[in-house]
Amino acid sequence: MNQLQRMLDKEAIREASLLYTRGIDRHDDELMARAYHPGAKDDHGEYIGDAAGFIPYARKVHAENWDIHQHFITNQTIDLDGDTAHVVTYFLATLRRKNGPIDLVGGRYADRFEKRDGRWAIAERACMIEFTGELAAAQMAVPPDLFLHGTWDKNDISYQRPLKTSRPPRRPN
Repeated sequence: MNQLQRMLDKEAIREASLLYTRGIDRHDDELMARAYHPGAKDDHGEYIGDAAGFIPYARKVHAENWDIHQHFITNQTIDLDGDTAHVVTYFLATLRRKNGPIDLVGGRYADRFEKRDGRWAIAERACMIEFTGELAAAQMAVPPDLFLHGTWDKNDISYQRPLKTSRPPRRPN
């Protein structure tokens, strides 16, 4: 396999991994589904089954338990083997409970990605939680209207194409 194709394949796998985190954090089922192939399986602790069922399950659990959450992917190894890749991705998640404390979770995804019809996506996923913790409730030290706030739908500013900010200019005192 030539080096350029290997780089393109690895980048497509990284993009699919990012689709998953953006989709779960924005409660965007369509975006999250693009990270998986149809019929993909996901072993995600309490939920073990097909990815098509996991996606609405994850959205429901996140909405019921937390009011803000962010999932981060960090180190990632990608072992290509033709149209299959064995991928290990480390992750961190911060999830603020509705009653205040922040849950911190660290773990890894062990994935089998496949390239089907030119598209890389997850075929099998195993989620491993390696540590959890609780952070004290965070109080924003700035006025609540100082920064924009995200939403769990396509009204979130990150979906705007092209991005155009509309708030009036503000200068520090």
